[in-house]
Amino acid sequence: MAKINPFKAVRPSKANLGNFSSKSYKTYSENELKKELKENPASFLSIINIKKDPSFASEKSKRYELVKKRFEAFKASDVLIKDTAPSYYIYETVQANGHLFCGVIATASAEDYDNHVIKKHEATISKRENTFKTYLETVRFNAAPVLLTYADDLTLETGIQNAKKKASEFNSWATENETHKLWCVDDPEDVIFIQKAFQNIPSLYIADGHHRSASSALLARELKLEEHPTTEASYNHFLSYLIPESQLKIYDYNRVIKDLNGLSTDAFLEKISVDFKLENKGSKPYKSSKRHDISMYLEGTFYSLSLRTTKQNNQSAIDQLDTHILQTHLLEPILGITNVRTNLRIGYVYGSDSMEQIKTTVDRGDHAVGFGLFPIEAKELMAIADSDAVMPPKSTYIYPKLRSGITIYEF
Repeated sequence: MAKINPFKAVRPSKANLGNFSSKSYKTYSENELKKELKENPASFLSIINIKKDPSFASEKSKRYELVKKRFEAFKASDVLIKDTAPSYYIYETVQANGHLFCGVIATASAEDYDNHVIKKHEATISKRENTFKTYLETVRFNAAPVLLTYADDLTLETGIQNAKKKASEFNSWATENETHKLWCVDDPEDVIFIQKAFQNIPSLYIADGHHRSASSALLARELKLEEHPTTEASYNHFLSYLIPESQLKIYDYNRVIKDLNGLSTDAFLEKISVDFKLENKGSKPYKSSKRHDISMYLEGTFYSLSLRTTKQNNQSAIDQLDTHILQTHLLEPILGITNVRTNLRIGYVYGSDSMEQIKTTVDRGDHAVGFGLFPIEAKELMAIADSDAVMPPKSTYIYPKLRSGITIYEF
């Protein structure tokens, strides 16, 4: 029984719809960030980009106080407005390639996270959890929603489509290669319908935002000891964007390795052949077309790798995951890659032309070998989360990639 609640969003006014929201801060290069801030000072980036502020301090909590101060200044201007009624926000984005995402921006429950109604498939790092927890405790707002998914539900989908028709406000705008639409749903009847429909959803799954979820839950647990320990306290909720699993788009997340761990090419291929069947696919880019078919590029040749029947282990969802198979049968035992988070010998490639990218980087000598993986399906992600297992890092590259500042949740 998922507790997904409406809230009173702080959001850009109509005049600032196309200018305020931003991509994830870490995705901007230094030049891109400088250009964006110069051309568009009234954006969310101006709130969180504080490094060159005269008040910038080495102590993180002081930096976060500066972010909070800037946010309050934007609220006092005409850039941002705050809704007066608790609302759900139906948000639709369409990419240049035509892929459409439509879901609900709302708040999710930190207690649902603790009670495993909201399920995860990635491990989190405590240092990052605590850093973002401190940030949230200081600024007291969420601007980047956690991406949650759920099994398709016709009742909920019908309620969402009906609510669009009666929305009190509708806005649309464009950014780069996407178009955006936002419906503000505050009609009590529609709000209650959507809320009850989510209560019939048994499980929610974190698609993107594991550390943000963990940090919000950590902060909620701490504040319960200091403030009013109630389920409805605003700190017990965090900003989320919820879409059905059929709309989730998961791309392949491929690997490139700088060297063969001291092995010659022949010795490397010989070691691989113990656990894998190898098929030479020639010099043209070969992309995996199904699960358990791993593509490899080495010294001008593409190969297909499939785990030998005698080596297969189908006891759990994680054992059948291609990233797990590659890691446990090749990257770790043969190439010596034990920690894929910290090992500097491994890199990652994603995108529709990923095998061409792998060929280029290997041919150029930047890497010795590359591996292509068939994309993980949403049902695999959910099965792994249901079994309380954890995927290897960098197993999924998930869309939509959410912008910050479309709606902001204050707590």
